Amino acid sequence: MRLVDTHCHLQAEPFTGDIAEVIAAAELAGVERLLVPGWDEASSIAALALSDRFPNLAGVAVGVHPHAAAEADAAAWERISALATDPRVVAIGETGLDFDRMFSPPGAQLANLRRNLALALSLGKPAILHCRSKAGARDAQDALIGELRAAGFGTRTASAAFGERPPAVLHSVSGPVDYVEAALGLGCAVSISGLAFRRGEEATAESVRLVPPDRILVETDAPYLSPPGAPRRRNEPEWVRVTAGWVAERRGEDPDELGNRLVANHDRMFARAAASAVT
Repeated sequence: MRLVDTHCHLQAEPFTGDIAEVIAAAELAGVERLLVPGWDEASSIAALALSDRFPNLAGVAVGVHPHAAAEADAAAWERISALATDPRVVAIGETGLDFDRMFSPPGAQLANLRRNLALALSLGKPAILHCRSKAGARDAQDALIGELRAAGFGTRTASAAFGERPPAVLHSVSGPVDYVEAALGLGCAVSISGLAFRRGEEATAESVRLVPPDRILVETDAPYLSPPGAPRRRNEPEWVRVTAGWVAERRGEDPDELGNRLVANHDRMFARAAASAVT
């Protein structure tokens, strides 16, 4: 089965000692595309540096995560915006809202999200969206949909920037089914991670069946969110095969056909990365 990992933080500290081996293991497992997103200025720079060392990486994303929203001042944001113009950068993020852990105040998170969304639209590079609410709540999901609509996602503004490509992806999707339906209505893609196997995330099993075939993706969010069977201490891109198999089963699809579609979806959404990807 052909595989992609559209979200793996390979520049994170847990991979410092053996990143080459991790990438090689992913390739042996059938992972043909690896996309490395940043979460702040330093990690965005590190993602670009990693792509210099490993040109077979499909691409990187730069942006500010909601956890770091309060730390990113105007000067830092200007530098991130400059990084985003690099041709190796194929997406903006990860960004979004996290009203669960609340490491940054809601106001700072909303301001940060708006900057990231505006940058995505201005460059025609899709936004990678993190979204979490406290258990049993949905305030972050509802706020995210509202911000997407206010920014022009799902309108001619997004169509002008992205054409037929999805303008954003719900990374490591989490939330009620109608939230996913609303995002799909705005043209977004949906990415499934090992989070789908955790208690409290049962809605994902229903949501995954609703995603159009040309907008489904998979990821690890490595080094986090290990799926069943993967080491709990450090998730790695090779373990995306577990999640991809689960997606094929839930959608009633042939795994090989799904694998071909995952690669095609990645290459269409992150189009500028396709030419440099190695299979």
